[in-house]
Amino acid sequence: MTEFDYKSALAKVPELPGVYRYFDDEGTVIYVGKAKNLKNRVSSYFAKSNQHDRKTKRLVSQIRNLEFTIAHTEFDALLLENTLIKQFQPKFNILLRDDKMYPFICITNEAFPKIITIRRVDKKLGTFFGPFANQKAMYAILEMFNQLYSFRTCNLNLSEKNIQDRKFKVCLEYHIGNCKGPCEGLQTENDYLKEIDQAKNILKGNMSLPKQYFEERMLEAASKLAFEEAQEFKEKLTYLVNFQSKSTVVNPNIKDVDVFSIVSDENAFYFNFMKVLNGFITQTQSLEVKKKLDETDEDVLTMMVWEMRDKYESEAKEVITNIPLAVDLKGVENSIPQIGDKKKLLDMSLKNVLYFKKEKADRQASEESAGDTKMRILLTLKNDLQLKAIPRHIECFDNSNIQGTNPVSAMVCFKNGLPSKKDYRHFTPKTVEGPNDFATMYEVVTRRYTRLIEEEADLPDLIIIDGGKGQLSASADALKNLGLYGKIPIIGIAKRLEEIYFPEDSIPLYIDKKSESLKLIQRLRDEAHRFGITKHRDKRSKNFIISQLESIDGIGKHTAEKLLKHFGTVSNIYKATPAELESLLGKAKALKLKEQLKVINDQ
Repeated sequence: MTEFDYKSALAKVPELPGVYRYFDDEGTVIYVGKAKNLKNRVSSYFAKSNQHDRKTKRLVSQIRNLEFTIAHTEFDALLLENTLIKQFQPKFNILLRDDKMYPFICITNEAFPKIITIRRVDKKLGTFFGPFANQKAMYAILEMFNQLYSFRTCNLNLSEKNIQDRKFKVCLEYHIGNCKGPCEGLQTENDYLKEIDQAKNILKGNMSLPKQYFEERMLEAASKLAFEEAQEFKEKLTYLVNFQSKSTVVNPNIKDVDVFSIVSDENAFYFNFMKVLNGFITQTQSLEVKKKLDETDEDVLTMMVWEMRDKYESEAKEVITNIPLAVDLKGVENSIPQIGDKKKLLDMSLKNVLYFKKEKADRQASEESAGDTKMRILLTLKNDLQLKAIPRHIECFDNSNIQGTNPVSAMVCFKNGLPSKKDYRHFTPKTVEGPNDFATMYEVVTRRYTRLIEEEADLPDLIIIDGGKGQLSASADALKNLGLYGKIPIIGIAKRLEEIYFPEDSIPLYIDKKSESLKLIQRLRDEAHRFGITKHRDKRSKNFIISQLESIDGIGKHTAEKLLKHFGTVSNIYKATPAELESLLGKAKALKLKEQLKVINDQ
């Protein structure tokens, strides 16, 4: 490994603002930084007198090359740094990204738009508002929309032609007053879009236009002596005013402000962001970012302000923070209020971030405590079963069939004492006919571990078989044929007396009924039984539906399965249009099926 000739590299670095990039011996970018003076900042990493912390020393030890880009101003350097960090994701940089996908409110791009919640942004779908870190607040807004407006919730294609052709009928939502029936032309698109515009203004934090809209409608109705209609608009106006009064936390004259606060400890930074419009908090989010090097609160807050304003598409001209930003943002005033309503906003943000930090610490302590408990139980299980290693990865098998029909086997997986549901598996026996638990267990154990061997996946530390000596013996034979017997411990649990059996040992082990290790084994066994029974019921239901369809003249098993796979339920098949059936079955068979379904339905 060649040493980095930093002296030669430093000689080329100018005393100008810009961004620097460090590379390792493989040419990978490992750190991106910005500086007001590139030469001074880069030199500080290699100064002998500088007492770096352990993480920074590790970074310096891996540097094999550096590159720099000159920027006009420190603000330009901030933008370039942010872009390069997102592009290269260097391992020594903090990454201001949130693992959670918070929901958005979307107003769909279609005739008579719907208002829906969604987690993935697709601008083709419609106009998005959010994300909403506080889902309770999001649902409060949606509930307000339900009270104020009559937006449709159906998925009908309400094109002008479809409405004119009277393709649709009003549903229950119309009859209970939640919809005005645009599907039958009972509400014009122009009137509908006026209400959508009100919702957009509310989502943007502009309450004045919706309030004005309801006031005008109320006065207009009153002037026509339509007092019931006027009362209805008055109630909606009152609801809107009450909602705003609960949501307004400061002077409504504070028009457009972003509020940020930051606190840190030795391990992480904690942020809170609040978006304020007309005294109304429209967005709020708290997040944690782990420390990587010796980043300062000011530098990280500055990056976070830029990141969050970009994420929430903020155009606010004022940013309130609890500490000064490291860089002046173009066209944006940074203030740290000491008194007044803006100070109240900042105090609220700080209160939120301190609560968030405490909640994180409490959760970590709780998880560590829970982790200690789970480890104690696994250690107890290791000792009770005299295992060589702690059984962190356990798999349990169970067979499920009723009177020999629709046999299904289930395998559940626990890791570190907890269910790992993504690793659960169902098996439908392929080589076994009839109710043969031993042969079925042999087949599914063989299939499971043949697959893991082929995929070079991790094998379990313990296998549990729900059943007595027969099922256990069959499973042990499967492991022998795979060359795994003796490498993976395997036990069976008999239901009657909760006896634990080992292969080739006729004398069972009885674990204390109050033992935590036995309770863990029972939990695995019960979970495998539940998982298997659920699949068994689904399979019986599917077979019953297929037999129903097969009873129709001209429909065989293959066609019945095809129909069920496509439509999901018999009810959906009844509702299917002739065109849908024709595309799946062909014209002749579709026509015949539709006629017979009609006959059955009329009986």
